[in-house]
Amino acid sequence: MEEVLTNPSAGYYLHQEVFGAAGSFITSPDVSQMFGEMIGIWSVSLWEKMGKPRKLQLVELGPGRGTLMQDLLRSTLTFKDFSKALSIHFVECSPALRKQQRRALQCPGEEKKHEGGDRPAVENSRSQRFETNVSWYLDLKDVPRGVPTIIIAQEFFDALPIHQFQHRLSQKTPVGWCEKLIDVDSRQANPFRFVLSSQPTAATLLYLKKRLNWITAVEEESIHHIEVCPKALQVSQEIAKRVAEDSGGGIIIDYGKDEPVTDSFQAIRNHEFVNVLDKPGTADLSAHVDFAAIKRMVAETASPTVSTYGPIFQQEFLAMLGINVRLEALVKDASDEQGEKLQLGYWRLVGEGPPPWLSEGDDGYKIQGMGKHYRVLAIADSKLGAPACFRQ
Repeated sequence: MEEVLTNPSAGYYLHQEVFGAAGSFITSPDVSQMFGEMIGIWSVSLWEKMGKPRKLQLVELGPGRGTLMQDLLRSTLTFKDFSKALSIHFVECSPALRKQQRRALQCPGEEKKHEGGDRPAVENSRSQRFETNVSWYLDLKDVPRGVPTIIIAQEFFDALPIHQFQHRLSQKTPVGWCEKLIDVDSRQANPFRFVLSSQPTAATLLYLKKRLNWITAVEEESIHHIEVCPKALQVSQEIAKRVAEDSGGGIIIDYGKDEPVTDSFQAIRNHEFVNVLDKPGTADLSAHVDFAAIKRMVAETASPTVSTYGPIFQQEFLAMLGINVRLEALVKDASDEQGEKLQLGYWRLVGEGPPPWLSEGDDGYKIQGMGKHYRVLAIADSKLGAPACFRQ
C-alpha cells in the first residue's frame, strides 16, 4: 500500500492528478468552499481558547491541492490577530502536489529539483496572497516544536498503510490469527494475489496483539477479520505529544469506525471502485480509519493533559459550526446556477443519500450525501476544555 501510493518512481500520489474530475476522487474541500471555511471557524475558536497566542503553527497533513488551506486562510482574514499569528506547515511527500499547493497560496518560485540524493526535509516560501510563511516537510516529526500548534488531518489517515489479519481454521486444529499477504503468481495475467500466512507473522505478534488487547473477549470472538494501521497510531501519538508540550490541538476528519475495522481495503480509479491488485500505481488505495484505536493510543501514551473528543459525524460537526447560515449567505448573492451548485455541495457534505429535492433522472440526483460517512475526532489540551462542537 505504501509502495503503490508513495514510491518515488511509480507512486500514485507523486506523478499524476489524483483529485477532482480529472483524478480518481473528490475530497470535501473540492466539493465546496464552505468546508475549508468551517475548519477556519473551528481553528479560530481553538486559538481563542488557547489565549490568542501571538505565534501559531497551522499544520496540515496531506494537504492535497491546498484548497482547504486556501479557503481557511481567505475566510479568516477578518480575524487580523489570528492571521498575523499564523505560519503554515504542510506535510507532503508529492512534488506534484507541492507545486499545486504553491499555486493555491501564491507562493513564489518552484520546488527545487534534487538530483542524485534525498530531498531535504524542509522547503520554505511565503504566501504573497495571505502574507504568511509557508513550509513543506516530508514528515510531521520535521515540523518545528515549541510553538502552539493546530494540526489538521483531512482524509490523511485513510491512506496510511495497513496490515490485515484473518482468523484461520484448519480441518484438524485452529491455526489462529494469520496475516493477509500479497503474493506473486507469474503464470497469471495479473500476477498479484492475496494469500494467508501459514502461521503468525511478526506483525501478528506485534501489531495485532496490541489491538486485541484493546477489545473484550466477547468482541474478539465475533471478529474474524481485522485491520491495524501502525502508522496511524504513530502519527496520532506524535500529535498528542505536541499538544502536551506546546498546547493546541488536532482534528482528524475521515471515513472510519469507532470500533475495530474488519475488511475495508479498497481502490478507486476514475471515481469507480476497482480491484486493489489491478494495475498498481494507477488507482488510489485507502482503508477505513480505526478511531477507537487512535483514542486508546492517545490515552495510553500521551500526558494526562491531553484528551480526545468524539468522533462525531461530519454532518453534526459542520452544522454546529454554522454551515447552514453560511449557505444562506452565499446563495443570497449567487446566480441560480451558482445557487444550485452551492446547494448540491452543501448536501454532499452534510446529507445522507441523494438530494431530497431532486427526482431520479435529474442532474445531480446520483450525488450521495456523505454527512454520516465521515467522522471527526479532536485531540486537544485538556486545560482548554472541549473544542468547539465537542462535549467534555
